[in-house]
Amino acid sequence: MTLTDEQLDRYARHIVLKEIGGAGQVKLARAQVAVIGAGGIGCPAIQYLAAAGIGGLRVIDDDAVSLSNLQRQTLFGTGDIGRPKVEVAGEAVARLNPAVGFAGVAERLTAANAGALIGDVDLVLDGCDNFATRLAVADHCTRARLPLVSGALGQFQGQIGTFRGWEADQPCYRCFVGDAFDADDCDTCAEQGVLGAMAGLVGSWAAMEAVRAITGFGPDPAGKVHVFDGITATLRTIRIPKEPTCKACGSR
Repeated sequence: MTLTDEQLDRYARHIVLKEIGGAGQVKLARAQVAVIGAGGIGCPAIQYLAAAGIGGLRVIDDDAVSLSNLQRQTLFGTGDIGRPKVEVAGEAVARLNPAVGFAGVAERLTAANAGALIGDVDLVLDGCDNFATRLAVADHCTRARLPLVSGALGQFQGQIGTFRGWEADQPCYRCFVGDAFDADDCDTCAEQGVLGAMAGLVGSWAAMEAVRAITGFGPDPAGKVHVFDGITATLRTIRIPKEPTCKACGSR
């Protein structure tokens, strides 16, 4: 694949980075990425992946835009209230970068349909808001040997991790959270609140980690979870051990 003059101009600021260059930009242009959730994390991630020149985006979200989304979900405006999120996201991607292929899937992802909905992609970026979906996505990624960038958000805190659990020395997302589940009485984003700008930070960070995984710049982040505290503006990194008894990737 040869970059056109228009691509060379559009992505010039990537191409001059020695860690990405023309070869890295070609990798981005060939890559297919699935984004799970067009919410607080998914919105900025979709924007920056489209701007980066990803070859194709598949966005999976069965929700519609509501007024309370607008404080942090930057793809949407007041006039979009009531519309399917994937429909609005597709229009935004077309405005940002018409060369990026877009497929919107207005369905709820489950363990039963994860394989069919995610399909044949090169990487999955998960920004959904519940453990049931997160684990369904993560377990499929482990089985299908797909790199997973997982982002989470709450109040003033965000976290990012990259997982390749099929590798012998690497944990999967389930090694990190176990059999976590969403209790009926658990606090929701609506009850706890979330700083809007924190969603932008985590979603942009998730997009950066997706670009890292595709182009290979910098140290390998797999098997680590980075936790950012917005109140104290501090970052800590946790190395996740591979769990031998993990039902998704364990050896026993």
